[in-house]
Amino acid sequence: MTYRLLAVDLDGTLLRADGRVDERDIAAIRELRDAGVCVTIVTGRLHSGALFAAQTCGIEGAIACMEGSHLVEVAGKTLHHHAMTPTSTAALRTAFKAHGLASFIFEADGIHHDERGEPYARYVSTWSPKLRVVEEALDGHVWANDPLAAVAIGDAAEVAAAHAELRVHADHIFSVSFAVSACPGKHAVLVRAQGPNKGTALRALCERIGASVDQAVVVGDWVNDVPMFEVAGKSFVMGEAPDHVREKATDVLGRPAGAGGGIAEAVRRAWG
Repeated sequence: MTYRLLAVDLDGTLLRADGRVDERDIAAIRELRDAGVCVTIVTGRLHSGALFAAQTCGIEGAIACMEGSHLVEVAGKTLHHHAMTPTSTAALRTAFKAHGLASFIFEADGIHHDERGEPYARYVSTWSPKLRVVEEALDGHVWANDPLAAVAIGDAAEVAAAHAELRVHADHIFSVSFAVSACPGKHAVLVRAQGPNKGTALRALCERIGASVDQAVVVGDWVNDVPMFEVAGKSFVMGEAPDHVREKATDVLGRPAGAGGGIAEAVRRAWG
């Protein structure tokens, strides 16, 4: 098989634990691009949160952000924008308010929050460095500009209760909850429109260059990477990933998540 596209996750995969890109990975990507292979990014971050990595590696053209909800060129032109509907955002505002959660609203290239979100702003800036403070995050006008996603943070019990309410809307709202490692004792729920994921994003990126998904190689490290593992011709998972993630990939890398060098290893094994 001649592989024509390499799609990489960012956090834990292309980006090391210190937020930088390993020189070995930069060199491997540059070599692939010089050979005519398309190299792209498929990430849960917003466009502004992915720019540093793209520019560092010389990646151009279309990338997929917010788990495939936003297909956008590195230069900033939106190609596809799968926003949450007013019905969805109304349900989110109701649940977040009822349980006193600090709310962060993700637009295509920035995040809104109010003063209740300040203790978590540094953590949320992983998705985008463009954070903007508003008077009241749950006001309707803050949600009026076609948000791609939202994150709400609070005590574990309150987040669990809000998440339970949102599961009723699973036909149009995707939601996942998790502990916030940077804020001990706090949990978060992330929501976006149901439908897009890293697998649908990979299909769209391949279609743009006239390639099949069988001609795609992907690299990731976490549960949200599984949808692209399931459709790609070859999929590499970073070493020491959870077993249920490892078993979905065709190959396991020696380099652990966050250590750097995994992309270079994947390129060597897929392209020789």
